[in-house]
Amino acid sequence: MNHEFWEYLQRLVDSSQIVVDRPRGSTHPRYHEQLYPVNYGYLSGTTAIDAGGVDIWMGSLENRMVVGVLCTVDLLKRDTELKILYDCTDDEIDAIMHFINGDQMRAMVIKKER
Repeated sequence: MNHEFWEYLQRLVDSSQIVVDRPRGSTHPRYHEQLYPVNYGYLSGTTAIDAGGVDIWMGSLENRMVVGVLCTVDLLKRDTELKILYDCTDDEIDAIMHFINGDQMRAMVIKKER
């Protein structure tokens, strides 16, 4: 059953346009000292809990594959979200976790078995 989750998530990404609205190296809109470690954006035409598109982190691999998800809790916004990890290396996932786990937000990673 677990493999179906990853298949469906991959199908969602494959059938969506990825919009990068925060390129690697750009600053966070609220926390200007934080730089995005990889490209960050959303899937156009999708809906997440915050009414925006489903969030996606895009790493440097070129496999066009979902490699995991982040489950986040944001005490400031008082919400939880699922964020897709796409083509991310282990080092990039570590950098994303360092970026997210600060101030009022925490995340945990669920990696797809390879």
